[in-house]
Amino acid sequence: PGLLGSLMVGTSFAKAFALAQDIPLVGINHLQAHILAHFIRDPEKKEADIPSFPFLCLLVSGGHTQLTVVRDYLDMEIIGETIDDAAGEAFDKCGKIMDLPYPSGPIIDHNARKGNPHAFEFTRPKIEQLNYSFSGLKTAFLYFLRDQVKKDSRFIENHFKDLCASLQYTIVDILMDKLIQASQQTGIREIAIAGGVSANSGLKNGLNQAAQKYHWKVYVPKFEYTMDNAAMIAMTGYYKYLNGNYSSLDVVPQARFRY
Repeated sequence: PGLLGSLMVGTSFAKAFALAQDIPLVGINHLQAHILAHFIRDPEKKEADIPSFPFLCLLVSGGHTQLTVVRDYLDMEIIGETIDDAAGEAFDKCGKIMDLPYPSGPIIDHNARKGNPHAFEFTRPKIEQLNYSFSGLKTAFLYFLRDQVKKDSRFIENHFKDLCASLQYTIVDILMDKLIQASQQTGIREIAIAGGVSANSGLKNGLNQAAQKYHWKVYVPKFEYTMDNAAMIAMTGYYKYLNGNYSSLDVVPQARFRY
């Protein structure tokens, strides 16, 4: 899944390359690849740093938020996902409200470390099962700032770090609440995070705190493997190749796709 124009260019090149070189074409699910980034080997990685099957993975990025049970390299089941905005979108859209550049997540994370996470309370959605929703938080944040700026035109500037800390605390709390529920329902204590937002310090802290409380074993990818990267695509292609899971030359890219 992704932006269709980019996917069409990449798919067209891959087909031409595979045909010219007489090699297999392997279609990759971008979200599956984020999860399999945990299996990328490098000189610093130890066997203990690689999750054991089955494990739960919270995939959090700018466009996606999903809870997945990973039973094997290519055997995954989504058990919860956002019904509207993704967590990364919540960071970026709330950042835009505060006139921050895109992407806003890293800026909010940096300033949140210096602020009070309990300075302001924001709406937490009540969504059934293991699904997420972040559009209500974005709206609540917008209206809160609108009302405060009417009273004090410098409100955002004067409370910026506390706003970042409170916003990040709320988003992480929403993410962790469903992740804890998923672990309790499935009985799985091998817990991983993936995607761009997995680089967020607040999420990593929340994960480590939950690990101590619930006796989890947690896995966080190296920073360079949290964002979109070629290594995670190659890793997924490797396991699909071993499985003989090839694509035909008439395969078409899809902007929305589930594994």
